[in-house]
This record gives sequence, structure tokens and C-alpha cells, in this order.
Amino acid sequence: MRSSIFWLALPVGLVSMALASAQDKPATKKLYCWNENGQRVCSDALPAEAVTRAREEINAASGLRTAEVDRALTEEERAQAEAAKIQAQLDEAAQETRRRTEQAMLLSYRSEEELRRVFNERIAIVDNNIKTARYNVVSLREGLVSLLQVAGDRELAGQTVAAETTANIRSRHADLMRQRQLQASFERQRAELDVEIAEIMQRYREMKGPNPASATPATGSSPAAAPPDA
Repeated sequence: MRSSIFWLALPVGLVSMALASAQDKPATKKLYCWNENGQRVCSDALPAEAVTRAREEINAASGLRTAEVDRALTEEERAQAEAAKIQAQLDEAAQETRRRTEQAMLLSYRSEEELRRVFNERIAIVDNNIKTARYNVVSLREGLVSLLQVAGDRELAGQTVAAETTANIRSRHADLMRQRQLQASFERQRAELDVEIAEIMQRYREMKGPNPASATPATGSSPAAAPPDA
């Protein structure tokens, strides 16, 4: 019995010794290296003015680079990145919609009129996005002009522009740039949608045959008009 207890207790003791050894071992020091005024600067402490700059982190003991940190993005760059992300999501959604539309055309729509109703819904969504983006651009631009006028008047009067006003100007300008990019994206998507609709309608006619409108009408729809010579 004592022998079993001894072998059970032995790993626990080894683990405790390993933990104690790890705690006693000093943390590995790092060096931070970045460019400042065209010169490479390295230090074992990262000053506040270098936090937003691109830098390398180096193991002080081995001299090997352990990490590389990119510089912080500006307000305009963040706005562009966000707009690019939104554009990618829109493109992906449009591609998925296009795939589903083509797959379901023959199964779901018995006439061109039914298919056009689906496209009209997409057109309405894109047109609404364009309208909203245009309104936001005008509103943000007017607000930015007003803030710039206030700042300019204070400078002409020899007064200091408040830090809050400067921050608002930068933020409003970044928002304006993002909305302009979204507006251009929506307008481009609208033009592409017209081309897509024309191509799909042509493909629908080819798959349905020479006269797709003569297909069996859906339940509740009015019968086709008789030929004049009937």
C-alpha cells in the first residue's frame, strides 16, 4: 500500500518542482526596433510615440526576431479598409444571389414576368442604398464645411482651435470618404445589375425555348390572349 502511494505521489512532486523552476526563471527580455527620422532605433522599452509605428520584436538573448507589428492605420485608411470589407460582402452576396437565381430559374418561374419581379426587388434594394448613400454624403459634407468654417474663423481671429473641433473634423472627413466610396460601389453595382438581368433573361429564353411566355401560366393567372385569326 505504501509503495502505491509513493508512486502516485512522485509525479505530483515532479510537477511541483517544474512549476517552481518555471517561476524562478526570469522572463525573456525583448528588444523593440523601429524607424525614426530615417534611422533604425532599438530599445528594450517601447516609448509612447513609437506605439503606432511599424516595429520588430527581437529576443534579446538569441537575437532572433519573434514578431513584426505593422503601423497603426490612419482614420482615412481605416475608412477605406471598412469600405473594402463592405464591398467584399456585397460582392459575395451578389454572387450567391446570382447562383441561386440561375439554379432556380427553370424550377420556380414559369414566365418572364415572374422572373422580372424578383429582379425588381433587387433593383429596389440597390436603388434605396444609392439614395441613402447620396443623402449621407450631402449631410456629412455640409457638417464638415460648417466645422471647417468655425475652425477657420477662430484661426483668423488669432484664437486656438479646440482639440474637440479638430477631432470632429477628422472623424467627419473619414465618414465622408467612406460614404463616397459606398455610393460609388452601389452605383457600380446598379450598372452591373442591369447587365446581369439582360444576360439572365437571355439565358432564360434560351433554356425555355423560342417562346417562354407561352409556358403554362401559374395558378390564378389570366390565360394568354387568342391569336387574331382564331
